[in-house]
Amino acid sequence: MSATADHAEERTNPAGRLGFEPGQVVQEIGYDDDVDHDLREGIESLIGQDLVDEDYDDVADVVLLWFRDEDGDLTDALVDAIGLLEDGGNIWLLTPKTGRDGYIEPSDIQDASQTAGLSQTKSISVAKDWTGTRLAAPKR
Repeated sequence: MSATADHAEERTNPAGRLGFEPGQVVQEIGYDDDVDHDLREGIESLIGQDLVDEDYDDVADVVLLWFRDEDGDLTDALVDAIGLLEDGGNIWLLTPKTGRDGYIEPSDIQDASQTAGLSQTKSISVAKDWTGTRLAAPKR
């Protein structure tokens, strides 16, 4: 695929900006009615398979964690997600944007990720109502 085609894919498929690759196993946690279905479908299109759910019993290359303020303790959720990752994997933490129900302050995300031993590497708008924060897991 040409560089131009890559950039076109990123514009038409928001998941293209998240760095997903064909063949990756992506485990989704926190799915609910409010998730962005276009983003989910875009990720599945890029990886060439369905997302696996919370019952998946092997390690994943990426954990897609939908998290809202009322979902409990973010640090605990991140620590649990680390245990699901293949060595060198990433967590995409998806949180509601400012002004949306369930919004989480960026400072709370930073504190929780640091406490969980994760490095925040990127934050971008991933959908109309969602912001994505890529968190790198520590090497084991």
